[in-house]
Amino acid sequence: MSINYMHPINDIRGSVSSRLKDKRIVLGITGSISAVETIRMARELARHGADVIPVMSEAATRIIHPDAIHFATGHQPIIRLDGAVKHVELCGETSSRADLLLIAPSTANTISKIAHGIDDTPVTTMATCAMGSKMPIIIVPAMHGSMYKHEILLDNIQILKDHGVIFVQPRVEEGKAKIASRDDIVHSVIHCLGDRSFASKKVLVITGPTSEPIDDVRVITNRSTGFTGVQLALEAYYRGADVEVWASRGMDVPDMLNVKRFETVGDLEKLANDAKADVILVPAAISDFLVEKHQGKVSSSKSATIELTQAPKILGLLRKNTKALIVGFKAETGIGLDELETRAIRRMKEHGLGMIIANLMEDVGSYDTKAMILRKDGKKDIFNLKKSELATIVFDIIKGE
Repeated sequence: MSINYMHPINDIRGSVSSRLKDKRIVLGITGSISAVETIRMARELARHGADVIPVMSEAATRIIHPDAIHFATGHQPIIRLDGAVKHVELCGETSSRADLLLIAPSTANTISKIAHGIDDTPVTTMATCAMGSKMPIIIVPAMHGSMYKHEILLDNIQILKDHGVIFVQPRVEEGKAKIASRDDIVHSVIHCLGDRSFASKKVLVITGPTSEPIDDVRVITNRSTGFTGVQLALEAYYRGADVEVWASRGMDVPDMLNVKRFETVGDLEKLANDAKADVILVPAAISDFLVEKHQGKVSSSKSATIELTQAPKILGLLRKNTKALIVGFKAETGIGLDELETRAIRRMKEHGLGMIIANLMEDVGSYDTKAMILRKDGKKDIFNLKKSELATIVFDIIKGE
């Protein structure tokens, strides 16, 4: 099945990234109301370069019209199987086989039928072929909450997991197991089809600001969104790593990542004593000072004195407790690049870092940054780029170490 290069889907293909370039994804759509989300999902996959080939159950066509799916993907959806045997061509043991079967949304009925080898719709027949040919399968459930709690359904999900099927967990809200977010689905697809160069590695990312309490209400903190850390964690996940994120309380972290929360330097100190990873990246804005906390709430009608004391260095604790490759970050302001480099090298040597990324706060935007990357072998690079692109470069360097 070739791409229709005249279709407007090609105006956006690869516009976000090339991570799914030349990847062919069979998108199975079943009769959940969440089928209405597949238009945006298919187009987001295309923005990362994918060619999405839709397959619909008869029930799905009653939720969303096949013409809408044709528009979203550039392919006329397969709504019944015929002599062209597309299930064999796309999911069987053939040279033209696609790279992935993504069933999103998947009903409880579809999950249970696949688990027991029943194929009475185009989607379930694709799944039977894909399982027989050992083709990767991702299933994204969407149904009422009581259905998702059904013990037999949960047993059937486990059966499929035992056979290597990947599940993207639903968002349980308002008594419903709603389809996972578009971003979480795309992240999972890229993880499945990525280069897997870190598949045997455990990666820890520490991100976001610490907050030290002044009293029971107020805190002193650092300016940081944690966005760089999330991009680094996603890059590691895309490359197949086992990723853990230590993130500030309240930070938004993609659901598929394993997260531990911290608030104070003391919280990080406890976590650092049990850090286990092959690679540790620390873009977190960690306070250099602790505060002598006032009891209760300091009255706003009078002045108060804050007593600051030196905080322990988390990089030092990590270096002491692990032999991991540690990547540090150094942010400064009001100095030149030469002095920034001097201070970064000093930090790298002090804590035995394998790499350090340094920048000036005035060069850091919400989504982009100017960054100096220094390595222990003396190599230096300076980039002005998006934070997501910085994450790619950092892991390319680590891969080459």
